[in-house]
Amino acid sequence: MPGVIFKIARCSAVWATSVLLLCGPKLSAQAAFPASSSTPASAHEVTDEAGRAVRVPLNPQRIVSLAPSVTETVYALGDEAHLVGVTTYCDYPPDAQKKNKVGGVIDPNLEEIAALHPDLVLLAKSANHLDTVRALDSLGIPSYATDAHTVDEIISSTQKLADILNVPAAGKALSDDLRKRLAALQSELNGVAPRRVLFIVWMDPLISVSQKTFIADAIRLAGATSLVESAQEWPQVSLEEVVHLQPEFLVFAESHTGEGKPDFAALAARPGWRNMEAVRQNHFAVVSDAINRPSPRIVSVIEDLAHQLHPELFKAAPEPQPQPQKSSASALEPPNPSAKLVSGRSTHSSACPENSCDR
Repeated sequence: MPGVIFKIARCSAVWATSVLLLCGPKLSAQAAFPASSSTPASAHEVTDEAGRAVRVPLNPQRIVSLAPSVTETVYALGDEAHLVGVTTYCDYPPDAQKKNKVGGVIDPNLEEIAALHPDLVLLAKSANHLDTVRALDSLGIPSYATDAHTVDEIISSTQKLADILNVPAAGKALSDDLRKRLAALQSELNGVAPRRVLFIVWMDPLISVSQKTFIADAIRLAGATSLVESAQEWPQVSLEEVVHLQPEFLVFAESHTGEGKPDFAALAARPGWRNMEAVRQNHFAVVSDAINRPSPRIVSVIEDLAHQLHPELFKAAPEPQPQPQKSSASALEPPNPSAKLVSGRSTHSSACPENSCDR
C-alpha cells in the first residue's frame, strides 16, 4: 500500500477553533514569553513553565484565568474564591460559568481584564497568544504561564500552580492522590498487552494526535498505544492506512470536537470505515472531553479509558465474550502488533534503526 505523507490539516475554521480552544495547539510564533517587568508589592520572583522570570504576588487575591485547563486546576486546588475572571470557554466545573467573562482564549478583552483589577493572570503557553502576554506586561499586570506536555508534567504543573497561589498543602494532597491513583491503575495493567488504538480528533478530514501530545501519553497510561507517529502534534492521517493497520479500538471525546457524538451505526456504513474490524465489532471508547485539557481531570479520563479498553481486568466475574464473526473483507491481512503510522507510512519496530522508534 503506498504511503501517504502526513501534513497539518487544512480544515474548516470550526475545527481549527475547536482544537485551539480545547486542546491548545502549540503556537509556532511563541518561541518565548517576554520576562515580566511588573513589580507588585509583596511579590517574589519565580520562573514560570514558559521559562520566564516573573514577579508574582506572594498571596494572590484577584486571579484571572485565560485557559480552561488552568481554570479547572484552580478549582481542583480549592482556590476558586480568588478567581474573579475566566474566558468564555471555561465551562468546568459548572460554577466557572458564573464567573466574570473576559473574552476568548486567543482574543481576551484586555479592558475587561484590567477592570477586574487582577493581581495575577494565569495563562497556558500552548493556548494563549504572545500578544496577550505583552499587553498584560505593558499594563503592569503580573502573569504566570503553565506548559505541560505529559501527564506527569500536568501533575507537576498542578503542584507548581498551587505554590504560586499560596495553597501548597492543597497542591501536595491533590498531586499525591493523582499519582497514587495512576500507580494503582498501572499495577492493574501490569503485564497486559496494550490495545492498539486510534484517537479521533476529527472525522473529515481524519485528524488524530501524535506521540508528542499529553493525549497520547494519557492513552499509554490507560493501557493502550496510539497508532499515529508524526512530527506534527495534530496530523491528518490516511483512512486507507488506518484500515491497513486495523486498530483494535477507536477512541473519541464525548463532544467529538464540535461534531457531536459519533453515529456509530452510520460509521459502519461508510466506505473505508466499514472495513475496520473495530467498527464492525463496535469497539468504540468514548471518554470525557477532559481528555482535551491538561488538567487534573485527565487522571479520571485515564481510569475510565482503561476500564473501557480492558474490561476483563475490572470485573469480578467477566462475562463470556461472543466469538467475533469472520470478516467479509478477507483480503485484509492481519495487522502486525508493532505496526504504526510513521511519517505517513506503515512501519514495524523491527525495521527501525536503533533508538529511532518510539518505545
